Amino acid sequence: MFQLCISPEEIERLEMVSFPGSIHVITHPGLDFARAIAYLKRQKVLGFDTETKPVFNPGQRHNGVALLQLSGPDRAYLFRVQDLGMRRRLCAILANPGIIKVGAASGDDVRGLQRYCRFDAQGFVDLQKEVWQWGIRDKSVKKMAAIILGVRISKTQQLSNWEAEELSEAQKKYAATDAWICREMYLKLLQCEKHPLSPEEMLPPEQLPAALKPGYVKPEKEEAPAKKKHRPKHHRRKKSTDDKSNTEKGA
Repeated sequence: MFQLCISPEEIERLEMVSFPGSIHVITHPGLDFARAIAYLKRQKVLGFDTETKPVFNPGQRHNGVALLQLSGPDRAYLFRVQDLGMRRRLCAILANPGIIKVGAASGDDVRGLQRYCRFDAQGFVDLQKEVWQWGIRDKSVKKMAAIILGVRISKTQQLSNWEAEELSEAQKKYAATDAWICREMYLKLLQCEKHPLSPEEMLPPEQLPAALKPGYVKPEKEEAPAKKKHRPKHHRRKKSTDDKSNTEKGA
């Protein structure tokens, strides 16, 4: 059974991993593009992601998708779609229901790609919409990887320039890892029994009970304070009328 959620401190203690296979950047149609399509068509499950040049100034126009990543177990292909475009054979991979494409927030990524070329997206799995069935609340790729696979991935290149003339080695490794790790998480989940979140566990973070929050430590049971013993009160005997009369007489 997986953790409901995980704290940043717990993630920092995990082993850092990155894509272990070969990474290929595709910038134009040709032999490398054909080899990429041939490899991807043979896969049953692919990791899927896209990258977009970030916008830092309010009101600035949103940039289009710069990179499409598709990863198998040992090869990752990075398609520079701003140069390449969405070619027919590439769209065919994304429209093939027999090839599962696994990502996070993949609906947004698909819509970004469809601005280049309309295609019927089929065979997509969005981990953010599925992990609740395994009792997982956290939905960022980094947190899901920590919970499902027990590993830590780097996100340092996330806000880098994905429209740069040349992608750095760090960018390539990051882009390949983000797609590949989604594939690995999906395959791991398929091997595990489902434990869906309860309605209470699906509440917004601010409404989550303290016992369900990451880092919660159950307090030790305190002993009930000993009850005070009540001593019986000694009541003075009320003087009778006769006593009072005798006292007055004695006076």
